[in-house]
Amino acid sequence: MKKTLLSLAALAAFAHAQDGSQNSSFADAFSQSAFIPDISLILDMSYVNRNLKDEEVAHLEIPGVAHGLIGGHSHGEHSHSTVNASNGFNLNYAELALHSSVDPYFDLDAVFHFSEHGVEIEEGYFTTNAIPYGFRIRGGKFLSEFGYLNNRHHHVWDFADMPLAYQAFLGGHGINEIGAQLQWLAPTPLYWMFGIELLQGKNEQMFGTGAIAPAGDPETITVSSPDQPNLYVGYTKLSGDIGDTTLLGGLSIAYGDSRIDHLEDEEAPHAFAGTSTLYGADLVVKHYFDSYSYLKWQSEWLYRDLDGTQYNYPPDDTTQFNSITMRKKQAGYYTQLVYAYDQNWRIGGRLDSIYQNDVIAESTNKNMPEDLNRYTAMIDYSTSEFARFRLQYNHNTALYNEEGERQDVNSLIFQVNMAIGAHGAHSF
Repeated sequence: MKKTLLSLAALAAFAHAQDGSQNSSFADAFSQSAFIPDISLILDMSYVNRNLKDEEVAHLEIPGVAHGLIGGHSHGEHSHSTVNASNGFNLNYAELALHSSVDPYFDLDAVFHFSEHGVEIEEGYFTTNAIPYGFRIRGGKFLSEFGYLNNRHHHVWDFADMPLAYQAFLGGHGINEIGAQLQWLAPTPLYWMFGIELLQGKNEQMFGTGAIAPAGDPETITVSSPDQPNLYVGYTKLSGDIGDTTLLGGLSIAYGDSRIDHLEDEEAPHAFAGTSTLYGADLVVKHYFDSYSYLKWQSEWLYRDLDGTQYNYPPDDTTQFNSITMRKKQAGYYTQLVYAYDQNWRIGGRLDSIYQNDVIAESTNKNMPEDLNRYTAMIDYSTSEFARFRLQYNHNTALYNEEGERQDVNSLIFQVNMAIGAHGAHSF
């Protein structure tokens, strides 16, 4: 059975637009206690074997773009670990999700993310389901619908890790922010949706909300924090069917002030203040051979532009800064193909690339490495829709060590993902 792109919320909006009297009659008879929340628990584990030790990959970086892409890293008081972080066994996370109707007008969702490093509210938001004329409002903490992959949880990805450009430009969490979202579903024969989001902008890889001050003199603010909310996101998505093939395409933009603070990094401490813009384009083509067998091609392109000032400590002094103008124009993409033989077996391949890496300091291009690629192949087997076993191989040629030498990282990942409880259907 082919999946539709029209969400239940959008269908409800159109239904209520046709007959507003339904709201009052439903409200009169509504009993919130009758709506027991759907509760699900998802557990993700993996076994990893790499050609480099954990302490070696922890210091690798994409020059001029990002570091700490594999394993754990910290910025100030915040520590992070990526999935599949260590050689050997990894308990990546346990995800507890709750969903229910609040009343005829609102739904409420929450997703709690448990790991060995603590617990966080990954998402917690309300969604309207009775606004007429195709409008929908969401508020709280949620995954932005920038691009295609950003608003999808890890357990529904076709591969065990995030695409390289996403992770390098936005970090392991993507755009996951507190704020408000407004969407409009156009009354057209095709699915055509427009959306805008106003978000806090705490993403530390590209935006950020903190002030910048020397570690040796934290009371002396060099750059004040930006006005909040700080991040503005807009997008449009268009979809239609051609026979047994569904196409979905989208364009996105995210803009905000940047306060990127890496002053407590062990290697080359620095900070950046300026503005950041991220552009995105995505296309998904999915052809169904029958109810369970399909071929899916999925691609996204990302381009980011950071413009501002970089701050560095002078030698042997952490109480003041040297500053230089900095402009970064960087672009990357991923493209992947997945074939589902039946409801149990799937195979797939993915190419990641950061092909542009212009880092311009004081009007001089620093000639950073480009054509930074990663190659991935996977095969997975699902005993049911609640349990999946995946074997994946990565060949990563995008990482460099502290001496500026390219390091090929080969990873074999065996991933196990299991779920229990009631869990809502995933979007296309």
